[in-house]
Amino acid sequence: MIATDPAAFEAFYRRHVESITRFIARRVDDPHTVADLVAEVFVAVLDSAHTYRQGLGSELAWLYGVARNTLSAERRRAFRESRLAVRLKGRRLLDPDDLVRLEERIDAESRARRAFEAMAGLPDGERAVLELVVLDQLTVTEAAAALGIRQGTARVRLHRARTALKDVPLVMEGTIR
Repeated sequence: MIATDPAAFEAFYRRHVESITRFIARRVDDPHTVADLVAEVFVAVLDSAHTYRQGLGSELAWLYGVARNTLSAERRRAFRESRLAVRLKGRRLLDPDDLVRLEERIDAESRARRAFEAMAGLPDGERAVLELVVLDQLTVTEAAAALGIRQGTARVRLHRARTALKDVPLVMEGTIR
C-alpha cells in the first residue's frame, strides 16, 4: 500500500508526477498554482489511497479523478476567497529552474487551455468526459472510472459533446472528432 510504504509512494510519485503536472498545466496558467496543486494531489493520494480499486480502472485514471477533485476544490476555494477580499500575491518562492520548467509546461499546454475555453459551454458531465478522453488521452473506460460513472454513460456523454462541437474549430494538434 503506497500510503504506508515510503518506497512504494516514491515509485508511484515518480511514475505519475509528469502526467499530473501536464493535467494541471492544461487547466491552470500560473506556475506557482500548478506546483501547489500537483503537491496537493499527491497529499490527497496519501489520504485516499485506500479508495483505489484496481478492477475499476488504471492508477492513472484514479489519479486523474483525484486531480480533478483537487482542482475543483481549489477553484471553489479561490472563488470564495475572491468574493471576500482581493487575493494577496504572496506565494512561496519556487527555485528558478522549477519556475522555468513550469512556465515551459504552461506554454506547451496553452493550446489545450484554448480548447477548454471552446468546451466551456458544454454541460459539466459532457465536458469532463471529453477532457479526459481527448485532452488527457484516457480510454472511455478509464474516463468513466475517473468520473465514477458507467462506461455507457461516458460513451453517451462523449458522443453528445463531440456532436455539439462538430462545427467548432479547436486549436489543438488533433481534433475532438
